[in-house]
Amino acid sequence: MTGFGRAEQTVADKTFLVEIKALNGKQFELQLKLPPLLRPYEFEIRNTLQEHLVRGTIDCYVNIKQNGTSKPVTINTELIKAYYNQIQQLAGELNIDTNSVLSALLRLPEIVSPTNEILNEGDFRDFSVVLLEALKELNTHREEEGNSLDKDLVTRIANIKEQEECILALEPNRKKRIQDEIHQLLNEHVGKENIDNNRMEQELIYYMEKIDIHEEQIRLRQHCEYFAEVMNGPEVGKGKKLSFILQEIGREINTTGSKAYDADIQKCVVKMKDELEKAKEQVLNVL
Repeated sequence: MTGFGRAEQTVADKTFLVEIKALNGKQFELQLKLPPLLRPYEFEIRNTLQEHLVRGTIDCYVNIKQNGTSKPVTINTELIKAYYNQIQQLAGELNIDTNSVLSALLRLPEIVSPTNEILNEGDFRDFSVVLLEALKELNTHREEEGNSLDKDLVTRIANIKEQEECILALEPNRKKRIQDEIHQLLNEHVGKENIDNNRMEQELIYYMEKIDIHEEQIRLRQHCEYFAEVMNGPEVGKGKKLSFILQEIGREINTTGSKAYDADIQKCVVKMKDELEKAKEQVLNVL
């Protein structure tokens, strides 16, 4: 979600400048700096920014330069005349030259004040074009970043599926090894002749069902396929959904690890967790 957009355009006697910077963020957080001319349109500007940027930490700076015949300030001519008449009367009594008094008068309180002028609707439409141009440039940067993220996320999920296939290949040997170890322990501590084979078979089936990871592997595979489906889908704002899917993938990986009781499968689980954490970091950049 990172990006930068800048647009500048001169229309008639005004030059509009818009700079927008976007960083990653779970929500839409906006820092908006507007000149007084645009204060009445702040709500519309905020809506436009949120509509086009969706979420992220946004810093938007807007400046308007007025050129030519524009009047960004107002001079209180009646007040300056009153000041001048009194100064001229005092200067006559003191025999002081008043030729250079104008610059001093302009610095007196309430002589020069900012104008209360605001942009008319036509000027605001011109400004909106510049704003949209800056947003377009920013979103272009976002799309370029998104293409890189897409490749990385696809690689992470593919690596998780690869480890899942390794677990699938290790699973038959794991079950046989666990059964053999249980039989060996019972023979050593109980004695083969003291074992109730029927009871042994029932307990063994119950135990093997408890540590079975077949369902977890099926769900893990389905979550990975769904992740790829959402990634390739046309919908907008899929970042949160992808994040939720990664949570489900993590749940199945953790359950697999807790049931594994196998060093080789645990190695696969560790590798999957590593890929999952990298995917979680990257998915925060997805809208």
